[in-house]
Amino acid sequence: MTDATERQAPGEGTARPVTELTFDDALAELQRTIAELETGGLPLERTLALHERGAALLEHCETQLRSAELRMRQLVSKGSNLETVEVSVDSPIDEA
Repeated sequence: MTDATERQAPGEGTARPVTELTFDDALAELQRTIAELETGGLPLERTLALHERGAALLEHCETQLRSAELRMRQLVSKGSNLETVEVSVDSPIDEA
């Protein structure tokens, strides 16, 4: 059984697993998926497959954005010096 990150919408047998996509590729595929869903009139199975793939793509993009934000925040201004601090994706973001 495949998980949501590896599901492919019917008719897209060449689609790569979501976890292998770059942010830009995942976002572009998500936009195409949304556009196809918005057209309506799709068979139920196609709609469900697109929704599942879209949800996995969205989760992948959000994870990559959180990771990028954390990488940017690793440089913390300490007076006139910059210092690298250890952070993880699960760490709360200090807005101070």
